[in-house]
Amino acid sequence: MTQALERLFSLKGQTALVTGASSGLGVVMARALAKAGADVAVLARRKDRLDSVAQEIAQLGVRTHAVAADVTDDAALEAAVTQAEAALGPIGILVNAAGISPLGRAERHSRDKWDAALAVNVTAVFLASQVVGRRMIERGGPGRIIQISSVMAQGANPVHRVVGYSASKGAVDNLTRQLAVEWAPYGITVNAIAPGYFPTEMTIDPQLGEVRADQKARIEQLTPLGRLGKLEEIETAVLFLAAPASSYVTGVILPVDGGWTAW
Repeated sequence: MTQALERLFSLKGQTALVTGASSGLGVVMARALAKAGADVAVLARRKDRLDSVAQEIAQLGVRTHAVAADVTDDAALEAAVTQAEAALGPIGILVNAAGISPLGRAERHSRDKWDAALAVNVTAVFLASQVVGRRMIERGGPGRIIQISSVMAQGANPVHRVVGYSASKGAVDNLTRQLAVEWAPYGITVNAIAPGYFPTEMTIDPQLGEVRADQKARIEQLTPLGRLGKLEEIETAVLFLAAPASSYVTGVILPVDGGWTAW
C-alpha cells in the first residue's frame, strides 16, 4: 500500500473474526481482511475446511486462528470468541457471513427449513454481534460489525423459492439498523453488505459444479451488468466498511449486486 492508502484502509494491528469462513463469501472476506493486514480468526463447523482457509490466509503474512463452532449454539459461540481472542487479541472487526438458504415452494416449505433459516441467518447473527459487541463496549470501543445480508432482503427472489431465506435477510437489515443506533455512542459501527448473485456453494448446483444454465440466464437477464458477480468483487465492500476511516458510516445496507436493486 502507498502511505495514503495505508492511512485509509490498513487494518494492521487489528483482529477480525469471520463466521461462515469455511466456504463462499466468508472465505473471500477473511482473505480480504488479511490482505489489509488484519489478523483473522475463522469460525465455522467444518474444521478441516477452516484449517485449509487459515493456512491459505497465513501466507499473506498475518496471524490466523481456526475455531470450529456451531453459530446457533450460544455456549459454543461464546467459547469460540474467547478462544479467538486468547489466540489473536481483542476482536475489533466482526463479519457475520454464516448463512443457509433452504429451498422449497412457500406452500410446501417445512417448519424445520423455516426454523433453520431463521436460526442461522438471524438469531446467530444477533448472538455473535451481541457476544462481540458486549466485549467492544466493555473495552470502550471502537469496533466494526459487518453483517452479510442479501438483495433478497429488499425484494422477492424471482429465481429460487427461498421464503425462509428472504424473510431472514429482511430481518438482518433491520437488526443492522437497530444495532447501529444503539451502539453508535460506543464508536461501534454496524453495517451490512447485500450481495447479489455470486457463484458460491449456495448457488452452484453440486451435480454440475456451476450455476444451472437456466438460472444463470435468468440472473443475467435481471442484472443490469448482465452477469453474476466475481468473488473478488466483494472484497472492496468489506474493506470499506472495516476501514478505520469509515468511522462515520453506520446503519448502511450496501448492495454489491451488479445493479440488481437499481431497477
